[in-house]
Amino acid sequence: MLRIMAMDSAGRLRKDVGLGELKALDPVWFWADIGEPDEAETRLLDEYFHFHPLAIEDCLHLLQRPKVDHYDDVHFFVLHALEPETLRVQEVNLFLGPNFAVTFHFAACTEIDEAWRAAHVHPKHPRSGHLAAAHTVMDRLVDRYFPSVYELEDQLLDADPGSGGYSDRTGIDQVFEIRSKLLRLRKTIVPMRDLLYRLTTIEAIPGLKEYRAFFHDIYDHLLKQAETLEACRDMTADMRDSYMSYSSNRMNGIMKTLTVITTIFMPLTFLAGIYGMNFVRMPELQWRYGYFGVLAGMGLIAAGMFAWFKRKGWFD
Repeated sequence: MLRIMAMDSAGRLRKDVGLGELKALDPVWFWADIGEPDEAETRLLDEYFHFHPLAIEDCLHLLQRPKVDHYDDVHFFVLHALEPETLRVQEVNLFLGPNFAVTFHFAACTEIDEAWRAAHVHPKHPRSGHLAAAHTVMDRLVDRYFPSVYELEDQLLDADPGSGGYSDRTGIDQVFEIRSKLLRLRKTIVPMRDLLYRLTTIEAIPGLKEYRAFFHDIYDHLLKQAETLEACRDMTADMRDSYMSYSSNRMNGIMKTLTVITTIFMPLTFLAGIYGMNFVRMPELQWRYGYFGVLAGMGLIAAGMFAWFKRKGWFD
């Protein structure tokens, strides 16, 4: 689907401009959004807009990391949209020219729809402009990251060690799952942060200076999200280390108990082995109370060793 908004020379903003009348309109600026394109609409990138072949190739071969490339007077951005529930990433491509913005995406994008409705009503912006449209798109995309970041942070804060978070295997599996989601978010947020940092410092885009404060605001949002991600990753690392330490201590306790039991039974096994040899000339075999005496001796040995180990603190 192709939709175009444009401002004519009289200062009127139109959101229903057809491709055929765009050149005749000679707009001050325009924004063309190509969403869920068919083959003919995809060919417009080359046949109508004449974008650089490398930029078109990046549009068609998913999934690129967020970045910005400069081709003469056209600047090509790869942006990421994020689905909060599934953390599924969708690529959004943005071409920024001297007086136009073109967005291209293969799937429906809620953020683009919101930006389309709000492109010319930002209270701090001039009423319209292709740079304002680009800012609105990026702002909507980045704002969409916050729910996912905060949800993962809340899940980690709710993982209270006192509720079995370190001793329960299910709890630590949940921590590992959250860590995996944090890494997936990081693959989007950190490159987007670097992209916005470049955007606030480069001089290659004409007219960007007056919008720099607005793009810097988006950069601040990404900086906050990245810092939250790093804090959450550190928290999961601490939980993982605590679980490993707990598991190691628990295993040591089990091994110590088994060692004590084995040590107690060693002399008993020795005695049982001696009296199990069945030699004919063993004087104890003829003793009337020998069996009971040996059992009593074995019991005293076991009790004495248990008491000694207890006194040494092996059962603490």
